[in-house]
Amino acid sequence: MRYMAFKSLPLLSLFLLLSACAGSVTPPARYMLPSSPMISAPTQPQGTLQLRPPRLAHYLDVDGIVMQLNDITLNAAREHQWAESLGRQLERSLRSHLAQELTYIQVIRDDGNTPNALTLSLEVDQFQGRYDGVAIASGQWQLRGTNNELLALEGFTAETELDEDGYPALVRALGKSWHSVASQIANQIRQGDYF
Repeated sequence: MRYMAFKSLPLLSLFLLLSACAGSVTPPARYMLPSSPMISAPTQPQGTLQLRPPRLAHYLDVDGIVMQLNDITLNAAREHQWAESLGRQLERSLRSHLAQELTYIQVIRDDGNTPNALTLSLEVDQFQGRYDGVAIASGQWQLRGTNNELLALEGFTAETELDEDGYPALVRALGKSWHSVASQIANQIRQGDYF
């Protein structure tokens, strides 16, 4: 009987140790892209631009913030994650920035029920930190007319150097890169005189 008590003591200790470790797991830090103020829609817009949700490269459509470790290796962080899906954050941010830049048009989310609206869609190929201390956003956008005819097809790329090490600095730099992308698109839409 005494032998059984001593034999189960190491097992009990192991169980207590494992349960203590499981209880002390810290939740991942969660991040949002920096927000920009929403602009009220123009009272008499010259046109409507509807924005489709961006299509993300498969490796970006994850919870973890992606870091490029070298020229070929990518890592999605386990301890540093997006608080909301990256696609939704990019769409909301782009819509807000375009409304700030293109004050003469109404910028809305694509719901498929807006007649006479031009449609902007994006494919995001890169949205990550890079081993050389840069936050990069790149991909392609296209603008389609009311009859789905292709009006413009352009690539975009923006890089922002991190102010310091760490994920908060990376998220802020990614936000600046995305703002630069919005400015590029707005300038090209203005130059194309589509509205």
